[in-house]
Amino acid sequence: MFGLRRFTKRPAEPANDAAVASAQPRADAEELLRRLEWTVIRRLDGALQGDYRTLFRGFGLDLADLREYQAGDDVRHIDWNVTARLQSPHVREFQEDREVSAWFLLDLSGSVDFGSAGVRKRAVLTSFVAVLARLLTRYGNRVGAVLYGGQGEGAIPARTGRRHVLHVLDRIGALRADGKSGETRLGDLLERSLSAIGRRSVVFVVSDFISAPGWEQTLGVLAQRHEVVAVRLYDPLEQALPDLGLVVLQDAETGEQLFVDTHDPGFRRRFAAAATERETALRKALTEAGVDCLELATDERLDQALLHFMRLRRRRSQLVGGLNGPWARDI
Repeated sequence: MFGLRRFTKRPAEPANDAAVASAQPRADAEELLRRLEWTVIRRLDGALQGDYRTLFRGFGLDLADLREYQAGDDVRHIDWNVTARLQSPHVREFQEDREVSAWFLLDLSGSVDFGSAGVRKRAVLTSFVAVLARLLTRYGNRVGAVLYGGQGEGAIPARTGRRHVLHVLDRIGALRADGKSGETRLGDLLERSLSAIGRRSVVFVVSDFISAPGWEQTLGVLAQRHEVVAVRLYDPLEQALPDLGLVVLQDAETGEQLFVDTHDPGFRRRFAAAATERETALRKALTEAGVDCLELATDERLDQALLHFMRLRRRRSQLVGGLNGPWARDI
């Protein structure tokens, strides 16, 4: 079977504001950010109410002390090991670190320029970075980025402020793959980040994870040093091909073209099977690395995806900190 995993239909022209903004960085970065501030950012800011611990585990918190449980304490902060030793419930107290750094590791290789319904994965990536970076910098946190995928790639130091967010967006829009750069090597991006990121940070690896193998171990090393969230970009057409008849598929990273008959049910089944196999391998790799995955589709609203992810994280933290000891009825 040929390399279905990297073949995608030639990207369509952008048909909405987000896609156009990502394609014209200097003219539209300000417009894009302003629009997102009035729509997505305001909605998320209201839902989070500045408490980013609902979105990130242990975000900006250092353990300060242990004390005995008191009525009204958050049960998620109970230290069960200390509780078992002392035979009375104890909770962990935290001191908030107000100078938090967040880093965006951005895969801007050729495959992120694909989109089947007028919205490209690049546009979703740009909007995600704009929203999260602005939410964080509004509260004095710093954001940095490591860009991969063409001329202009490199590291952007972590700073705060709206102008810095615009600078990051401008660099994203200016970096373009030449269409013949070869297969994506996500491991290279992760390796660069190990030296670029100093202190413990929240790290977002934003990619479609269509890459040569070998990045999984480096991701695990990164997750041991930082809190890592994998942000996976995808388009529904990458999961299953419709019956489009005879079409030309082009590898977005090497320029190689292939003439295929999508009317053939057997071909569509093989394509779907290859997509399912790739999906299973990706989920296994992220699980083994201890990394959560936020999935962003080109046909889904960004704010809804973020809120859904936030609810899942909150629910899981509640289950992890659930009451299972003999003191449960008293708490």
